[in-house]
Amino acid sequence: VQVFTGHRVQHNSGPGPTKGGIRYHQSVTLSEVKALAMMMTWKCAVVGLPYGGAKGGVTVNPKLLSQAEIQNLTRRYTTEIGFMLGPNQDIPAPDVNTNPQIMAWIMDTYSMNIGYSVPAMVTGKPLVLGGSPGRNEATGRGCVFAVREAAKVLDIDLTSSKSVVQGYGNAGSVAARLMSETGSKVVGVSDSTGAIYNPNGLELSAVDAWKAET
Repeated sequence: VQVFTGHRVQHNSGPGPTKGGIRYHQSVTLSEVKALAMMMTWKCAVVGLPYGGAKGGVTVNPKLLSQAEIQNLTRRYTTEIGFMLGPNQDIPAPDVNTNPQIMAWIMDTYSMNIGYSVPAMVTGKPLVLGGSPGRNEATGRGCVFAVREAAKVLDIDLTSSKSVVQGYGNAGSVAARLMSETGSKVVGVSDSTGAIYNPNGLELSAVDAWKAET
């Protein structure tokens, strides 16, 4: 029997319901989750969103678990923090090592526990469950928007630039593709297992295929 520790922190509910992702990683600690919840408060405040900050996490390496074990973990975690959640109280989302499938399990578990379906209690769901088109690309696209505006301030021509992306996951892989579409040459990417570099530019479709295999 394995026992895992999970956290859910609500930093500030003054502006409205709290909002923040749930991560599954072996290095998750309560202190980290508290800090990330606070950062979500500032992120929402900066752009004027009517949400406060929250964050959640489970100290686990999901790569060592089967899909069935991840589902069991997710459903138990959701049940334990369910009293904190709801569309008018606290709305989770994907984060490190979590995805639309995990959000679907969260929504399903929460809905079963209260007796009716509540699609609005979590974001980042599959489209068939009421998810938003473009959600999977949103973080990476936002990164590229920020890079584009910074390039204007610094007078950098992205069409003749080179880019390196640290963290080639859900967000980083999208950011790399969108940077490439701006004309920037992506010469390096990295993730938790290593990095690759080619001064002549990387073929991102080949990088995606290699990452999927490994």
